[in-house]
Parts: sequence; structure tokens; C-alpha cells
Amino acid sequence: MEKAQIRIIRSKRKTVALEIRPDLSVLVRAPYWMADWQIRKFVDEKSDWLYAHLREMEQKQKLEAARPKAAPLTPGELQVLADEALRVIPERVRFYAPVVGVTYGRITIRNQRTRWGSCSAKGNLNFNCLLMKAPPEVLDYVVVHELCHRLEMNHSPRFWAQVERVLPDYKVSRKWLREHGNELMDLNP
Repeated sequence: MEKAQIRIIRSKRKTVALEIRPDLSVLVRAPYWMADWQIRKFVDEKSDWLYAHLREMEQKQKLEAARPKAAPLTPGELQVLADEALRVIPERVRFYAPVVGVTYGRITIRNQRTRWGSCSAKGNLNFNCLLMKAPPEVLDYVVVHELCHRLEMNHSPRFWAQVERVLPDYKVSRKWLREHGNELMDLNP
């Protein structure tokens, strides 16, 4: 494997994080105040993890390339999914928000190419309309996942404990998304 291409994005965040992009480049998200040498040290300390995950992603991409792809959805089919998502997802959010113990802002349905959902600092929730092609328990997992970000805007053990409190078997749905999510994303035109 070649040396990974690393890009740094600085922001108001408090912590540093590594992200492996689909093109196998590495994104380092770091606070404005962090010195370059500190970022390099962080990346060096995480190099074993980083290269293990890069190898794993590279293997998955090779397997994906060999897998036959489903025909992409037409714009009309995507619109039907988006309309269904506009009916179903807010209902699931309304159900789970009090269970999680949070409030939320605006709910937006999008046809996203890389994410199933997101939660902004203001509590606005975005969901991928392709979730309508997933099993209902997977949709519920994504809804609960995003709502739990209202309590923890990270993926710390405390965050996962909140998800597990609401959905004790969430790992089954998370695994389903990891194993079948790319097939759904391939439905994008």
C-alpha cells in the first residue's frame, strides 16, 4: 500500500479526529490552536490503526468493484422514496425523541451519497431518503443514533451507551448498514 495522502482541516472543534475518505485519503480534523507538530504526533501515534483501516477499506473496495451493481433509481423513484421518507422519518423522530430525552430542530430529507444521517449543533436532523430501502429497525437505529448526538456530539463510549439504552440490539442494525449500506448507496443515479 502506498503512503496515504493526508489533508488537514482546522476548525473551532476541541479535539482532533482522523477520517478515512472513500478515495483512501486521510482527513485530519484539528482545532485551530493545535500546532502542526502536535498533529503530526497524533497521526504518528495512530498510524497502526490508520494503516489497518486503510488496508481494510482497500480490500472492501476491491470486493465492491467485483460485485454486480443494481440499476440506479430513476429521479421519479427517488422522489417516491423522498416523499415516503417525509412521512415516515419525522414520525419515528417524534416517537424516539422523548425516549432519548431530547428536543430537535428541523428535519430534512436528502438524497445523500455518503451519509445516512447527521445532526447539527443546533439540533437540526438530516436523513438520507435511501433509508426507506433499509429494514425498519435499521431506520430506527439511524434515527436514534442522530438523536443521541443531541446528548453527545461525538462517538464516545458515553454516546454508544445512550444508543444502547434505547436500542439494546443496535449493533445488529449497525452491522447491517456496514454490510449492505453500499448496495443502497449504489442506487444513487
